[in-house]
Amino acid sequence: MSLKIHRENLKLETPQRPLRPLRSFLPVCSCALLISVSLLACSRKPAVSAAEPVAAETPVAAAATPIPAAADTTPLPRFDGAAAMQYVKQVVAFGPRWVESSGHDKTERFLRAQLKSDKLVEDPFTASTPAGPKAMCNFIAEFPGTKDGLIVVAGHYDTLYHRPDFVGANDGGSSTGLLLELAKELRGQMKNGKRVGYTVRLAWLDGEEAIRRWSDDDSVYGASHLAEKWNSDGTLKQIKAFLLVDMIGDADLNVDRDDSSTPALEDLIYQAATRYGYQSHFFARSLPVGDDHIPFLKHGVPAADLIDFDYGFGNAFWHTKDDTVDKLSPKSLEIVGSVVEETIRMLDKQ
Repeated sequence: MSLKIHRENLKLETPQRPLRPLRSFLPVCSCALLISVSLLACSRKPAVSAAEPVAAETPVAAAATPIPAAADTTPLPRFDGAAAMQYVKQVVAFGPRWVESSGHDKTERFLRAQLKSDKLVEDPFTASTPAGPKAMCNFIAEFPGTKDGLIVVAGHYDTLYHRPDFVGANDGGSSTGLLLELAKELRGQMKNGKRVGYTVRLAWLDGEEAIRRWSDDDSVYGASHLAEKWNSDGTLKQIKAFLLVDMIGDADLNVDRDDSSTPALEDLIYQAATRYGYQSHFFARSLPVGDDHIPFLKHGVPAADLIDFDYGFGNAFWHTKDDTVDKLSPKSLEIVGSVVEETIRMLDKQ
């Protein structure tokens, strides 16, 4: 999963934005005098001060009725959540997937086998960690497009370091499975070697989890390496959007709005969710999240993190042995996968 707000201390450090109390003043009436008082309510818009002069209203000619924009009637993509869940189960069956574990090796071989027909690039690197140098590897599958520019969809596949009781079904497993099914969907869009729209790259990132304790230097190793590599070779300048998926399989799906993400891209995601009627699963809560998108944001890349960081009551399943497949739902994967596909389609039209 991702580092989500200095995860190890989440319950102390994660601010749930409190609702401001509704404030109002009731008018006081007497037989001699009636005093009218404005009702005040919380708003993000600045209120006009009582001391400021207010211009008197002047009659204006009635404006012409605006012609509404034509509704988008494009058929909505339908992501196969059941197929994505099968991938999740296969990955979880490999066991814990920390760096250098047998489960990690099995997952890498599985990714190679599933993506062998695609334009696959393996990105091996050695990360400097508190436990010494560690060999890691990102996997990037490319689906060329007809337009200049890139859309990147990413997620991590590793699990907590040296935690044999943690299989990370939601945290690492759900993103791996969703991306594998998204690869299948993108294959179906290819005509004469290209899809209509931007080139899409899917990235399975390694080393998201901390080796010792989450910090800027001990986390998101794969994302940090890839951001620096793509910055050096000029790839970052081509990226129109970086979409990150993390912990998106929870049966009780509530995707948070990440305060660290690019607001316009978050808005587009919500617009895509609304087209399906899925908006109730998105952005009821807002909070800053540290995750694999941060290295790209630091380089000025528009990025958004789709993450449900409320896994079980009080986030009770997060980073525990209870992060198992039975807590997940194919419907949740369908919802997030569909919204990601629609967001890509909307970006293609820009």
